[in-house]
Amino acid sequence: MTQLLHPVELFKRFTTSIAYLPTLAALAYVSLGLLALLPPVADDVLPLTLRRLSLSSPSDTQSLLAALLGGMISLMVFSFSMVMSVLSQAGGNFSHKLVFGLISERRHQWVLGHYLGTILFILMLLIVPTVADDEATWRSLAIYAACAMVTHCLALFVFFIHNASQSIQVDAVISNLHEATLDSMNRAKAREQSPRWRFVPASAVPLRRCHEIHATRAGYLQNADLEKLGRLAGRIGGVIHLTFRFGDYVVEGLPIIILECEDAPNEEWCQAVCETMTYLSGESIDEHFVHGMTQLMEVAIKALSPGINDPGTARLCLHRLTDLLGQYQTWQPANTLVDDDGRRLVTWPVERFDSLLHRLFVPLLHYGAEDQSTLLGLLKAIKSLSLLANEAQLAGLQAMADRIVEALDGHSRHPMDRAFITERLQRGQHRLSLPASLGDA
Repeated sequence: MTQLLHPVELFKRFTTSIAYLPTLAALAYVSLGLLALLPPVADDVLPLTLRRLSLSSPSDTQSLLAALLGGMISLMVFSFSMVMSVLSQAGGNFSHKLVFGLISERRHQWVLGHYLGTILFILMLLIVPTVADDEATWRSLAIYAACAMVTHCLALFVFFIHNASQSIQVDAVISNLHEATLDSMNRAKAREQSPRWRFVPASAVPLRRCHEIHATRAGYLQNADLEKLGRLAGRIGGVIHLTFRFGDYVVEGLPIIILECEDAPNEEWCQAVCETMTYLSGESIDEHFVHGMTQLMEVAIKALSPGINDPGTARLCLHRLTDLLGQYQTWQPANTLVDDDGRRLVTWPVERFDSLLHRLFVPLLHYGAEDQSTLLGLLKAIKSLSLLANEAQLAGLQAMADRIVEALDGHSRHPMDRAFITERLQRGQHRLSLPASLGDA
């Protein structure tokens, strides 16, 4: 509705789209083209060194510029047809959710921007072919600049091929996901250092004096400006309770906010609240770090599929997940924003550790149930996490360990396999209650 056409919303969409950086780069090249064409500079104003570089007839270079333009278009088409091939391979080998992340990388966008800008610059020189005899030096310099731009794009092409080929390697994909998730988690931790951000055990929202605010559009609600929501709640002396979990898909008209307040809010206030919500068409690790963990889990599941059958990649993802879950264990995310006097302003649900552990490890346990190395990797991860766990977290880890041991016992019937697993049940430090052996098959 009207929110889709809101100028701020449109600007946010543009700045986060693939077209943002290429547009900036292209505008810079267009500015150079206007500088080369609009202000005529006489030869006698320029230094002698530059006049010596002047072409005898810049108008006769149209064929050169046309050749450069055709070459740049071919280079651009070839570069991004290769990107499509790379993205198709990445989607087949890892996860289709990674495709947008690869094509939206800042480096790729800058390359596209330089390609487009060079094409526009050459086009501008072709559009105005004639030049006065006493201004030949200035146009000659513009032609030299076009040749330099094309040479620069050739260097970018080499960089682009190298970067695109590196970006779909297993180690690079998993490392990038891990780093992006860790950075997002650290930003959330830094934001919640203020005493106004607190974790309060969940309690029922009072049923009296409550007003519902409904979603004005459908989409994935990835985040919200909680600080602004706090200011809006303080303005009317109420408490805003978010009923959704960040990353959920909401449909238009669904009640997503319960306002605890004496008087019902006006339409302007409700519109301001809705504008604080961040809707995205897919999952954004920057907005919500849990998406990075689920994407690592999905890459691992894809690696365990019969078509790929690469448990080694699944274990690499499991190692990164173990590190991220360890970071999550030692930090309790806030679920309440209060004012300076400690009065609640905004509350929102956060996922418990055992729930997140279940979402990430049970799919790996299901798809890797017949792979011994995957099950032992899961058990090792649970052992490591148990060393950092509190009592509540340890109960969830113990339940997960019991399921893993049950799967090992059910799918390892050969005596040699059982002896191998028994040797590893108690290996390493942990705080779990594990059987001494699997026993006889």
